[in-house]
Amino acid sequence: MLSFESDYIEGAHPAILEALEKTNFEPLPGYGTDAISLSAKARIREACAAPNAEVFLLSGGTSANQIVISSMLRQEEGVIAASTGHVSVHEAGAIEYTGHKVLTLPSHEGKLSSEEVRAFLSAFFADANNEHMVFPGMVYISFPTELGTLYSRDELFGLSAVCREFGLPLYIDGARLAYGLESAACDLTLPELAHLADVFYIGGTKCGALIGEAVVFTHGNAPRHFVTLIKQRGALLAKGRLTGVQFDVLFTDGLYFRLGRHAIEMAGKLRALLLEKGCRLYIDSPTNQQFVIMPNGQIKKLRESVAFSFWDRFDDENSIVRFCTSWATKPESIDELAKLL
Repeated sequence: MLSFESDYIEGAHPAILEALEKTNFEPLPGYGTDAISLSAKARIREACAAPNAEVFLLSGGTSANQIVISSMLRQEEGVIAASTGHVSVHEAGAIEYTGHKVLTLPSHEGKLSSEEVRAFLSAFFADANNEHMVFPGMVYISFPTELGTLYSRDELFGLSAVCREFGLPLYIDGARLAYGLESAACDLTLPELAHLADVFYIGGTKCGALIGEAVVFTHGNAPRHFVTLIKQRGALLAKGRLTGVQFDVLFTDGLYFRLGRHAIEMAGKLRALLLEKGCRLYIDSPTNQQFVIMPNGQIKKLRESVAFSFWDRFDDENSIVRFCTSWATKPESIDELAKLL
């Protein structure tokens, strides 16, 4: 079966597997206190040009979002997100499960508008009845967005400025960060993103690791006793070496960024193929997720040979589907898809 289903369908980059095997019998302290994990965190701080950053290695994106958001919000607060945001749509109510509401604002091709965020916050704090409401306590975005789009430097500066104006932290979900940073449409660097965010995470699960996300509090601003908070939420790995070894490899010699670049190159070939075959793009995504409007009959036939994701119903006759490239996508897979289409 040919698969463009997602960017976490392969295992791990061979260099990671080699490093895991090489260190397998080395006795190391637990909970991410080992020398390899400390090296990984140092490499991440260097890549972010954030020497005072605090880095925590977690196992997955949903737990990272839930832990960061629930530990930074007061109990009366919620988190602002686009209506299409990952925490709004595809995390099974994980944020609400902790007692914090997701406060949705309109999505503009997956993105929040800084002016709409400012208008929402201004209206909220001017409302004489706001003590009976959920207070906004954080702004959440993802880079790339759930629809594969990117915030420009100006857009991100604008959002960051609004957050600082109202004293709210800006949190960036970077599950596919490598694919955003390596897109030709990206005009941001990792240090710039780290400077503008109060906290973000670097996705490993979708970008070459077996599992793992690196949460970065950029200004030494992690919640007090954050390791304890991670443990309370059942997410502290005893064998922290597992994530430490992987991120140490990913951030050696620019591997993380090379993997992102490869996925973007493959996405460019995929996009060109889809357009050549007369497919209709649902949205103009410059990253590794390509969204296509297809007749339902064609979808059914293509599923006999290709795995891809249903995204949404478009109308009675057509649906939106997603084709996804990854760090491991082979050019031959796109050639094979061409024949099938």
